Amino acid sequence: MDKKILIELTAEIVSAHASVNEMGKEELLDEMQAVFQKLLGLAGSEAEEDETSSPEFKPAVPVNKAFGADKVVCLVCGKPFTTLKKHIAVSHQMAPKDYRKAFGIPSKTALVARKYSEAKKKIALEKGLAEKLAEGRKNRGRK
Repeated sequence: MDKKILIELTAEIVSAHASVNEMGKEELLDEMQAVFQKLLGLAGSEAEEDETSSPEFKPAVPVNKAFGADKVVCLVCGKPFTTLKKHIAVSHQMAPKDYRKAFGIPSKTALVARKYSEAKKKIALEKGLAEKLAEGRKNRGRK
């Protein structure tokens, strides 16, 4: 399919969506890019697009500064979050595996803020969730 037609379709779809939903400039641009890529994939031109443009991303902030105690900054758009998994899936159509690969993030690095992770761990320990899980597995093994 011709790129001009895809661009026109993208503009129509995004303008229809923006007419009923309030969107900021960044959200509008992200939406346009996502819709265009989806249409391109549906048209079967994804291989042609990969040849003409590099799928590599330039981080919005340095990778070593993105992972803080209170916030984790999205390397695609530069917005801070407590957890990134849902944001990168919804806004950037990326799986955590793809996100890590695009920016060279080790798989052991959590995509959540350290304080958030520690708070969740503390709650789990207080409720004894590890012991309950072990007991449930043991009981299932007996049946």
